[in-house]
This record gives sequence, C-alpha cells and structure tokens, in this order.
Amino acid sequence: MWKLSRIIIYISRLFLGVVFLLAGINGYFVIFGLEPFIATSPEAMALFQFKYLLVAEKSLEIICGILLITNQFIPLALAVLAPIVANILLLHLFVDHSLLPLVSLLVISLGYLLYVYRMNFMSLLERKSGPAQ
Repeated sequence: MWKLSRIIIYISRLFLGVVFLLAGINGYFVIFGLEPFIATSPEAMALFQFKYLLVAEKSLEIICGILLITNQFIPLALAVLAPIVANILLLHLFVDHSLLPLVSLLVISLGYLLYVYRMNFMSLLERKSGPAQ
C-alpha cells in the first residue's frame, strides 16, 4: 500500500509540475505576442487586461512547475498554486467549460498533494501562536 501511495504522489506532483511549467511558458508566448503552442481560452485572456498580472501569474506557474518537477519546496509550491487552481476551476466552471476535464484533474491532484503534505500546513491553523524562538 505504501508503494502505491508513493507512486500516486509522484504522478500527481509531476502532472502538476508539467502542466504549470507548460502553461507558464505558453503564457510568455502570449505576453511576447507570439502564437501560443497550446490553445488559450479567450475568456481567460480577457481577465488579464493588464499585462503585469499575466506576467506575475505565469512567472509563478513556471517557478512552481519547476519546484514540483525537481521535488523542491513542495509545500511552498502547493500553497502558491492553490489560489491559482481555485481561480482556474471557477473560470472553467462558470465561464468557459472547454477545459473542465483537465481542470478536474488539476483540482484532484492538488487536493491529494495538499492532503499528503497537510502536516506542513498545520501550524497555519494555530489560533494563538508566538514568535519563533
């Protein structure tokens, strides 16, 4: 059972890493006015009225994708990607249904990894905490 769990963690981590690395690089194609190699949602691109938002999000996606692929700072990458995945889910749930199956896999993979690494986030839920000694 433990080996199967490790395989699922590995697959989930690599899946998220590759998806966000490619999505981030694809976003830079859009930023530089080049033809993206992966089709982009016009509805999603309309949300990025100001280029700096697109640059910020795509940069975070690339950084987190690299961190996930290289198995470095996984809790940090998951914490950064959680609101991005939530935004992607809401966009494709309510505005553009075209990529809903892929988004469902993203949500499941991220949710599973957040569950696996939940102990890394438990200190965030402390009601009263003091400064580090």
